[in-house]
Amino acid sequence: MPEHPTQYRHPYPNAELAAAHPFVPLRFERRPEAEMRASLEQFGSDLARRRSVRMLSSDPVPFELIDGAIAAASTAPSGAHMQPWTWVVTGDPAIKRRIREAAEEEERRNYLDQRMNAEWQEALAPLGTDHHKEFLEIAPWLVVLFEQRYGIRDDGTTRHHYYVKESCGIAAGFFIAAIHRAGLATLTHTPSPMAFLSRELGRPDNERPFVLFPIGYPMPGTLVPDLRRKDLDEVRVIVGERP
Repeated sequence: MPEHPTQYRHPYPNAELAAAHPFVPLRFERRPEAEMRASLEQFGSDLARRRSVRMLSSDPVPFELIDGAIAAASTAPSGAHMQPWTWVVTGDPAIKRRIREAAEEEERRNYLDQRMNAEWQEALAPLGTDHHKEFLEIAPWLVVLFEQRYGIRDDGTTRHHYYVKESCGIAAGFFIAAIHRAGLATLTHTPSPMAFLSRELGRPDNERPFVLFPIGYPMPGTLVPDLRRKDLDEVRVIVGERP
């Protein structure tokens, strides 16, 4: 093994701190590079087939798949390991209807009352979206990711949460990948403003809606926009010498 100019120190040189915050061995298996490349290529190819789907079927989806995706998403890294998220799930037809009605009212103002400026609407034009959000009622499940602006301890006192939006953004990405891996479809829906989700779902003051995911199977014959994703060279920049 090559020598390193700097040695890593133990995170807790103080024995008392080390006892209070124990570390465990990392479970990691180093694989042959050819296997790593093949695995990554397969993963990337699978994700490349993922699309945001707005034509979702009402066919039932096992709740265990939703729970499994949330469990996978909740392995995401978070600021100071505070895990500042709450996943709220509903399949109740009445609740879904109320959420659709509230979302469509906000979106109607965005699209028809020009709350979104012309440039914004022009950017959305290739997606074929408008204020109609039928998928919010038709999809068998709605999952809303709430960001916890601060935590509440068992005794009622509050604690600060760090990098909340960054943490929830990473968790949302994990969730999308997990839903796709399960063989389901979803899209990220962020009606603006989203305060109605807190009211409809009875969430406390320390939580704020981050993103809404309708989840189901695509309708047979579903069409999606013919979009091009940027090439690797358009999104990646190499700085300095390569090791």
